[in-house]
Amino acid sequence: MSAFPGTFAFDEYGRPFIILRDQEKQKRITGTDAIKSHILAARQIASILKTSLGPKGLDKIMVTGDGDVTVTNDGATIMKMMEVDHEIGKLMVQLSQSQDDEIGDGTTGVVVLAGALLEQAEGLIDRGIHPIRIADGFELAAQCAVKQLEAIAVPFPIDPQNKEPLIQIAMTTLGSKIVNKCHRQMAEMAVDAVLNVADIEKKDVNFELIKVETKVGGRMEDSVLVKGVVVDKTMSHAQMPKTLRDVKLAILTCPFEPPKPKTKHKLDVTSAEDYRALREYEQEKFVEMVKMVKDAGATLAICQWGFDDEANHLLLQHELPAVRWVGGPEIELIAIATGGRIVPRFEELTADKLGSAGLVREICKY
Repeated sequence: MSAFPGTFAFDEYGRPFIILRDQEKQKRITGTDAIKSHILAARQIASILKTSLGPKGLDKIMVTGDGDVTVTNDGATIMKMMEVDHEIGKLMVQLSQSQDDEIGDGTTGVVVLAGALLEQAEGLIDRGIHPIRIADGFELAAQCAVKQLEAIAVPFPIDPQNKEPLIQIAMTTLGSKIVNKCHRQMAEMAVDAVLNVADIEKKDVNFELIKVETKVGGRMEDSVLVKGVVVDKTMSHAQMPKTLRDVKLAILTCPFEPPKPKTKHKLDVTSAEDYRALREYEQEKFVEMVKMVKDAGATLAICQWGFDDEANHLLLQHELPAVRWVGGPEIELIAIATGGRIVPRFEELTADKLGSAGLVREICKY
């Protein structure tokens, strides 16, 4: 028992617990020593990212616990995959992620800059300056830096007709990314995508309207910019046309199925006549729904929910192409791109709620 690392004890309820002997060896650091410990942790993380900064930065090989390997020099990706236990280290990770969320670039630079500022702060702490005074000094320095940047900044007018300066800027930012072998192509795609959704007067870009869709296979040079909405779905029936022009879209969030009671119900079919009557009722409802869509002037139905084979066959019979199981985000993007309204009930569908599209086509690559 002499090798046991502690002693047994019992609480007032008779429950046993162990008192470890090494508790007395634990040390708690406070004051300047604690601040220097935090600075050291931040500097170590900054030193890891420092070598991946810039167009000639080195790649890092990140290996997860499952053995998955990621090769990258992107600061946000490196910080996200690092398993950091130190609380200050976690703050540096959050700093990189917030930079990525707000700006989308400079994730490595902000961490390296923070590490350099803390390195300078360490010398000031050794001189006896209080950390709050140091933070105030950094704040004043930031204000002076912003004023100087505004003084030396050169106005950059954006002309949608002259994209070359924008493409050159995009190529500069893509210099340190893995897509640099398709430098010019990716830069042109990025500029065209932003200009298509940008509000030049308000100097605002809604990046939610730009979607990146990835597919396995092919080469990076096969990447294209689609000025529309890409949905990873096919026509609901194989015999429906694959290409439609001058389309009027009905964007539906209601299912193609007979209405059901709100309460729990049980239906007993005891004879062939009952079954035929039920089938005729369902078919009548399906035909009524298809007729409502056709009467509104729609030539394509985009449905958030699925429908069975009978409804699918009726849609084909009535020459109404349809796409089913389209997700909520895609439904919203289709409504924005086509100027249509999302309709929750067939009875509310009218011609003014239909979206318009010049071309809808299904592309299959085998």
